[in-house]
Amino acid sequence: MDLRHHYAVSVEWTGNRGTGTSGYRAYGRDHVVRSEGKLHELAGSSDRAFHGDRERWNPEELLLAALSQCHLLSYLHVAASRGIVVTAYTDDATGEMEQTADGGGHFTEATLRPVVTIAAGDPADALEAHHEASQKCFIAASVNFPVRHKPVIRLADDPLGE
Repeated sequence: MDLRHHYAVSVEWTGNRGTGTSGYRAYGRDHVVRSEGKLHELAGSSDRAFHGDRERWNPEELLLAALSQCHLLSYLHVAASRGIVVTAYTDDATGEMEQTADGGGHFTEATLRPVVTIAAGDPADALEAHHEASQKCFIAASVNFPVRHKPVIRLADDPLGE
C-alpha cells in the first residue's frame, strides 16, 4: 500500500494592470487557483493590508480554512470510530500573523472553536476526541505554530444545543 499522496494546484496571476510589476502599487494581487477535476476555481488575492482585494480569498485565510477543515474531517473520523454520532459541527477559527522587520512574516498561532452537536455518545468522550483528532490532522502536523482548540459539545436533544 502506497502511503504517499500527491497534490497539484495551478496558480495564475491575473493582476497585471498593463505595466506588470513596474511599481509596488502598479499591479494587482488577483490570482486564481485551480486543480484538475475541481468544479470551481478559487479567486485569490492578498490581504487588504497588502493592497489586495478583500472580496477574494487570501493565503492566510486559506491556511486557516485548511486547518479548520482538516480538524473537522479528522474529528468526524474519530467520532465515528468511537461511536459518537455527530449531527452538526461549526467552527469559528481565528489566526494571528506577525510581520517581521524585513517585510516577511509568519503565523504565531491559530485557534479553532468547534461547536459539535452529538445525538449519541458520551459528551466527555466527544470532548476528548478533539485531542485525538488534532493528532491525526495532517495540516496541523505540518505547521510550525500552535493550533489551539476550544471545543464545545452540545447534546442534540438539548433545546439550547442547536
